[in-house]
Amino acid sequence: MTEKQKKIALVASETDTAQAAAHALRQTYDFVSIEEADIIVALGGDGFILHLIHDIMPHKASIFGMNRGTIGFLLNDFQEHNLIARINSSLPVTLHPLRMIAQTENGDQIEALAINEVSLLRQTQQTAKVRIRVDGKVRMEELVCDGVLLSTPAGSTAYNLSAHGPIIPMNSDIMAMTPISAFRPRRWKGALLPQSAHVTFEIIEPLKRPVSAVADTTEVRHITKVDIRQDRSIKINLLFDSNHTLEERIFNEQFIY
Repeated sequence: MTEKQKKIALVASETDTAQAAAHALRQTYDFVSIEEADIIVALGGDGFILHLIHDIMPHKASIFGMNRGTIGFLLNDFQEHNLIARINSSLPVTLHPLRMIAQTENGDQIEALAINEVSLLRQTQQTAKVRIRVDGKVRMEELVCDGVLLSTPAGSTAYNLSAHGPIIPMNSDIMAMTPISAFRPRRWKGALLPQSAHVTFEIIEPLKRPVSAVADTTEVRHITKVDIRQDRSIKINLLFDSNHTLEERIFNEQFIY
């Protein structure tokens, strides 16, 4: 019995480069709608892939991205030919997002998911003051800073790395908590936590020192508290060429100087 052929959808960003690539692929391959698809071929950059994941989550389809943007860290190289063979020989990476529950000054409770990171950022010229709990226990009574973030392994080479956080190999069962321009304690470089950890950030003096929380592309302003934990009920499957996997890319970033 032959393996059932996978149904493939095609999506592309609005850039001329991505649209031209999509036009070329449609001349060669047959595509179905996203709702029918087992595989979604996505043409664009890293930002486009993140937006796509959020737009379709949860979805059974795996995503095979091809770079028609700039850096393309979460995508494969673009090739017009041998698409089916590349998909069939690709290796999957399963991501579980962070679920953020943010409480605001007016009592609202807003949920959002993050593939890369949840970051807290000061809203005014004054530094933020944040109390940090891990699994209900206070680990830092007061962090005075521009902000603080909690990153997944997939997001560890993004904002986390720019904030001087550690790069985390994909097969590591850990997350990175990284301060952004810490003022007190000035020398605190952050912490590595198990992905099972339940993290709570409590804002000290929220009226005087307002803080926003951002889960990838969703921003919540004037927060008083943020709860974050991994949501393992949601699976995002990304497909990568076997000779250039996401694990290899992230591992290799540790040796770039």
